[in-house]
Amino acid sequence: MKEYKYKINGNQYNVSVKDIEENIAHVEVNGTHYQVEMEKAPKVIIKPVARPLAPTAPTPVAVTKPAAKSTGKSGVKSPLPGVILDVKVKVGDAVKRGQVIVILEAMKMENNINADKDGTITAVNVGKGDSVLEGTDLVIIE
Repeated sequence: MKEYKYKINGNQYNVSVKDIEENIAHVEVNGTHYQVEMEKAPKVIIKPVARPLAPTAPTPVAVTKPAAKSTGKSGVKSPLPGVILDVKVKVGDAVKRGQVIVILEAMKMENNINADKDGTITAVNVGKGDSVLEGTDLVIIE
C-alpha cells in the first residue's frame, strides 16, 4: 500500500493506493473508497538492431554482477535504480550462487540480478512492477 498527501486548491487530500488488479486500482481518498479504472499501458516491443560485426571483432558477452559474496544472512542489493520486471524466486526456495533471482529494468535494459551465494530465500522484499533505488535489498538469502 502506498500513501500520498496532496494539496489541491488549498484542500488537503490523503490518498492510499491499496492494490492494483489488471487495470483497476483500489484507492482510498480521505477515508472514501474508490475503484479507479486506469488506461492500459501500451505493450513495449523491443526490436533488435542489426549491426554488422567485423570478422576480427570478439563476440559481445552479457555481464551480470552478483552482489558481493558473504556468509550468513545477506541481502542481494539492486546495483542501480530501476523497475522490477520479474521475481524468479519465492520464500523457501533453495538457490545456487549465480542463479538469476530478479530481473531489473534500468535505463531501458533488462538486467539479471543473481544470487551471491548458495542458500535459502528467507525474504522477498520486492514485487513485479516495484521501483527500486540503488542499494535496495531485493531478497534475503540465508
